[in-house]
Amino acid sequence: MNRFIPLLLLLLPAFAAAESPWRLGVAMGYGERSNPLLNSDDLPIVVDVDIAYFGKRFFFDNGDVGLTFADNDRVTASVMARVRSDRVFFGRTNTRFVNIGSTGQALESPVEVEPPDRDYAAEAGVEFLSDGRWGYLQLNAFHDISGTHNGYELDLDYGVGFRAGRWYLRPSLGLSYKSADLNNYYWGVRPDEANEALPAYEAGAGINTRVRLAANYYFSRNWMLTLSGEYERLNDEAAGSPIVSEQAVLGYFAGFGYRF
Repeated sequence: MNRFIPLLLLLLPAFAAAESPWRLGVAMGYGERSNPLLNSDDLPIVVDVDIAYFGKRFFFDNGDVGLTFADNDRVTASVMARVRSDRVFFGRTNTRFVNIGSTGQALESPVEVEPPDRDYAAEAGVEFLSDGRWGYLQLNAFHDISGTHNGYELDLDYGVGFRAGRWYLRPSLGLSYKSADLNNYYWGVRPDEANEALPAYEAGAGINTRVRLAANYYFSRNWMLTLSGEYERLNDEAAGSPIVSEQAVLGYFAGFGYRF
């Protein structure tokens, strides 16, 4: 699935005071992101911090670092490095014991069922961004450089922002192609992790789809009401894993934001 983007990035338009290369903001409220894993808790969101720096070439954007090598009227192109955040789902799992196996047959004794643990991965790649009155189009390509999953992801996102009085709205659509190595590392079940209730599983490549809608109501230049909703559909290879219980990942947030 797509990297876990801090919700504040979906809520605040990516602009800051012209005299400063820094973008600083904080949002407080409540939201959740559903966890598709078996025996897992959803991810609550109460406070979200937005910290970014955009220099002439170098930039830092909430954990992503990059260097822009092309910037003209048509496209902005950068090389980037990031940490894949799919690991956050695996940090909120629970161990349960079941008496029924994957074939529906009763087991002789309860078997422990818990999604296996997975690690964060460091990835490097390129980003291309083009925008205009028609909206924006963003293309990313990232490959694992840490040896964690040895896979890659291609991500395409289109969105458009528009204003209506004090409201700023930004709907967007996206596709993410996950290679077999990436998909299998996070959603597969290796033979040494399998048991009677959790069979071995190998995931192939697949495409996630998503839709987002963010809305801000500005009380002033700095204060705003922020609302956001997101729906992502896991590819069939990931959703078919025995450690996945839901194919849809839902997220929402409502609160108040302040931009410094």
